[in-house]
Amino acid sequence: MAPRGSGDKAGIPADIKKLSFEDALEALEEIVQRLESGEVSLEESIDIYSRGAHLKTHCEQKLQSAREKVERIVPGDGDEVGAAPADID
Repeated sequence: MAPRGSGDKAGIPADIKKLSFEDALEALEEIVQRLESGEVSLEESIDIYSRGAHLKTHCEQKLQSAREKVERIVPGDGDEVGAAPADID
């Protein structure tokens, strides 16, 4: 079952999908701080934990997209130079 306001098959809400990697990471860090503080109710903890899971997935998707765009330069025949996907792992 997808959470309310989900934006796609992964269940990421539309407001999170609009965030840049940096903004999503900052929001995730704030959630971690709030949860670690112990000053939120159990119900609120569950809600913000769920949002944190969506933020984490969004950040992972942004990183994967960036990884796929990175290329490495490879020498070709003679003086030619080409590009190939980077082997990041």
